[in-house]
Amino acid sequence: MAVLEVVKYPDPVLSATSDEVEVVDDETRQLMEDMLETMYSAPGVGLAAPQVGVNRRIIVIDIRPDDKKAPIMLVNPEIVEGDGKITYEEGCLSLPEFTAEIERMNEVTVKGTSEKGDEVTYEAEGLLAVVFQHEIDHLNGILLVDKVSRLKRDIYRRKMKKGLKEAARDESKRDVL
Repeated sequence: MAVLEVVKYPDPVLSATSDEVEVVDDETRQLMEDMLETMYSAPGVGLAAPQVGVNRRIIVIDIRPDDKKAPIMLVNPEIVEGDGKITYEEGCLSLPEFTAEIERMNEVTVKGTSEKGDEVTYEAEGLLAVVFQHEIDHLNGILLVDKVSRLKRDIYRRKMKKGLKEAARDESKRDVL
C-alpha cells in the first residue's frame, strides 16, 4: 500500500464529474487500498478518488477509531433513498483549514459495488450518512465550498490564492539561494 498525494482546491479534477468504473479489477482494488492508507494517514474518515487525482467513481470510508477499523470500499456508489435532516460541521482533506456546517439527510441508503465486485447496499444514519453524502458529492464534482454562502466561498478562495502566491514566492527564493 502507498500513501497518495491529496489533491487540494482549486485543482480542476475536484470539480469534474467522475467516470463510472466498468470492472473491479486488481488495479481498482490496489487504488482502493492506497486510498485507505492515504485516508488513515491524513487522518480522515472518507476519501474519494478525485481527491487523489483519479477521475473514477470510487470512495473509501471508515468512521471507526483506529483500534476498531471497519473500512467501506465502494465503486460506483449512489444514494437511492434518503430521509430526515442533520446539520454537521464538515471538513475536507482537499480544503485545508476550511470547515462549514452543512445540512444533509440524516438517513441514506447507498448502493454500489464492493472491492470484491459484489453489489452491496448500506443503510446509514448520522455520521456515516453524512460521510457517504460528502464523498459521493466529490464524485459529482461538488465540494463543501460549493455548499456555503458566496461570501464564505470568496473569502476562502482569496485565502487559498494568497497561500499559493506565497508558496510560489517562497519557492522562487529557494532557487536563488
